[in-house]
Amino acid sequence: MTSKKEKTHQRILQSIHKSFRQKGYDGAGVDGLATAAGVTSGAFYAHFGSKSEAFRETVAEGIHQFDEAVEHFQKEYGNTWLEEFASFYLGEKRNADLSESCALQSLTSEVARSDEKTRSIFQSELLKAAETFSAGMKNSNKYSSNDAWSTIAMLIGGATLSRAVKDQALADEIANAILSVVNDKS
Repeated sequence: MTSKKEKTHQRILQSIHKSFRQKGYDGAGVDGLATAAGVTSGAFYAHFGSKSEAFRETVAEGIHQFDEAVEHFQKEYGNTWLEEFASFYLGEKRNADLSESCALQSLTSEVARSDEKTRSIFQSELLKAAETFSAGMKNSNKYSSNDAWSTIAMLIGGATLSRAVKDQALADEIANAILSVVNDKS
């Protein structure tokens, strides 16, 4: 059974996920993060200790969510999981509000500018997700050891570029180009 403190922690974490994804690390202050979560700044500090710790937990949880989504698509779609996942990632997930985006799309550049501890946590969680991703690709006749990394990078980069351009037709063209390459790997 989940305690009230754990439930509150999860509620705050869900809220700060959205804030960090929407505003970035520097754009989200502790007071704003606490207000968005419906708690006081003191309660925020009681749960996370610092903004940096909250960001680290957000990053770890965000990559864990990516890993869970990959695992779900592998179980749900079997041999066609990668095509289905890529369509979801470059479609629905790319077009979602930035606060609902994948942490890898919206927080990777923030992590690149962060401290060693955050980057270490990011790396550790990313390696786990890449292992899950790779395990699903090994059934493909075209699989090589670099395919998981290159496919993950293409998906994240494609979604990020598509989000950044103003013209929706260009955004779709970028996403569709990535989809065609990913589908060739399946």
